[in-house]
Amino acid sequence: MATIAVFHSALGVLPGITDAADRLRHAGHEVHVIDQYGGTSFADYVSAGSHVEQIGFPALMRSALDLTADLPDGFLVAGFSNGAGMAEHVALHRNVAGALLFSGALPLSYLGADSWPGYVPVQLHFATSDPFRTESWVSELVRDVRASGAPLEFHEYAGSGHLFTDPSRSEEYDAAASDLLWQRVHEFLQAHVPSDTRVST
Repeated sequence: MATIAVFHSALGVLPGITDAADRLRHAGHEVHVIDQYGGTSFADYVSAGSHVEQIGFPALMRSALDLTADLPDGFLVAGFSNGAGMAEHVALHRNVAGALLFSGALPLSYLGADSWPGYVPVQLHFATSDPFRTESWVSELVRDVRASGAPLEFHEYAGSGHLFTDPSRSEEYDAAASDLLWQRVHEFLQAHVPSDTRVST
């Protein structure tokens, strides 16, 4: 069994986040949904973006560490969109066992880091035509993770949905891509969670 901290997107804890947590729990993992908004959520990216600006990214980064402070070393981080940056930040400051990044990638320089920890494997997922995808950021993160020697999987999916795993986002959801993503996530966890901590399902 792995312990996994899941960070939401700029929209907050939407059904796609609770669905992700349920999928991971069903596979036998202990999951902590890290709600950085205290229950607030948004239906559109403009309002969500304004909220992020109001809080400030440095404050969100601090809260990401504060809200995972009680988790023991060796947990995994997972983040969607803006939450991928939070997951990266925690991975840079805690002893984590892996990072799952969904539709989000921040250059390490944005997080005040020079290098990725070489013991932290990464699985990165993006739609090829995601409107929020910044190619230079993706390329920089991929380069830095590879340079560290850490295992990296980078999976791309045809389509333009940003939160394409969230069934409540009908304009973005892609069932086939979502199923494939979760298959790959489970394979990643099987590969990187020590066998003596796994739970049979």
